Amino acid sequence: MNTPYFIARKVALGGQQSFSRLIIRIAIVGVALSMTVMIASTALIRGFKSEITTKIFGFWGHIHITDIDINRSFEEIPVENSQDFYPAIDTIEQIQYRSPLSFMNFELDEDNLRLYETKGGIRHIQLFATKKGIIKTKENIEGIILKGIWKDFDWEFFDQYLEEGSVIEFPDTTASEQILISRQTANRLKLKLNDKFIIIFVKDKQQLKRRFSVGGIYKTGLEEYDKSFALVDLRQIQKLQGWKENQVSGFEVFIDDIDDLEIINEYLYAEVLPQNLFSETIRNKFPSIFEWLELQNINEIVIILLMILVSIINMTTALMILILERTNMIGTLKSLGSTNWEVRKIFLYYAAYIITIGLFWGNVIGIGLCWLQDKFQFIKLSEEDYYLAVAPVELNFWIILLLNVGTLLLTVIFLIVPSLLVTSISPVKAMRFK
Repeated sequence: MNTPYFIARKVALGGQQSFSRLIIRIAIVGVALSMTVMIASTALIRGFKSEITTKIFGFWGHIHITDIDINRSFEEIPVENSQDFYPAIDTIEQIQYRSPLSFMNFELDEDNLRLYETKGGIRHIQLFATKKGIIKTKENIEGIILKGIWKDFDWEFFDQYLEEGSVIEFPDTTASEQILISRQTANRLKLKLNDKFIIIFVKDKQQLKRRFSVGGIYKTGLEEYDKSFALVDLRQIQKLQGWKENQVSGFEVFIDDIDDLEIINEYLYAEVLPQNLFSETIRNKFPSIFEWLELQNINEIVIILLMILVSIINMTTALMILILERTNMIGTLKSLGSTNWEVRKIFLYYAAYIITIGLFWGNVIGIGLCWLQDKFQFIKLSEEDYYLAVAPVELNFWIILLLNVGTLLLTVIFLIVPSLLVTSISPVKAMRFK
């Protein structure tokens, strides 16, 4: 029989009222609050990052395929859409690749490459083309970037952000004059649905004018993108650029799982694309916003470390009071032949019991608050600053489990040091202590 555990269980379940009971309750509350904050912060940060990246990838795709010289020129370089991989590339499912065994981003065995498989494949591919212009209305003038799209455009993502109007229709004979502008652009230029306006373009030092009609107004919440981009018929861009019907700026590729981004990008460039084409992830193309998102990880780590520290301090105080209150019991156990380590284990088991109760209530409160936020969305955000109107939450079972196990183990390990107080208690003096 595990005697220290048996005694700790009897002490923990005892109903004796004493000053230590108040301290224990305070310790439980401290652990519970720490776990609540950890669960809520990780859920909010993960939800925030997930929502932002979903918006960015949904608007631009995960990978861009363009001419290999695109970065060396300020002008758009057309590529032909009659490629072997278009549109057949969306049939690619899981990809096998070789990589050294790694742990926490550290390569453990560089010489022995292991065979792995991606979580998913390529979901969709679509054409795109861009052209800069200047919107001119009766009262205002403003720069804009037109993004030309075609019949293969993924409207499933975009529909959820379309506030007014409808998607672009593509007539067989002529290019559509419909344009989808953002709510931000519509408000600044005082434009409404079905309003017509002129966009001025520069081509070979000459001005070109095109008339467009507002077919829809959208709002993604990504202010930097909303104020800069509008969607039009791809053929409008081809005419403005002087391109042929089979020429576009490039291809947007959507994948199934974001964790496969770099692997699929390398696979496309090395195995699929011809020598004149280049593939680049949106993460590399627009690094600033992703670097900002990565900074949120630092906030998450700092919060978790601070909350674990709070738990350790609370439990250290509680443990020392428990030891002092049970001085008579310690003296009796030592006089009966118990070693210091056996007595220390009694209090460590007792502390683990207290921590477990705190973790239980911390999980109930933390997960409950996240569920309420997901259900009723009572925490609002400034969309101009955070790109989101509501604080999103994303609970992950494995992260919550890791937080619980990590907090329990780290706190108990740190309590080994204050439990040394047991060794300084003399059996003779302790049995006289009242």
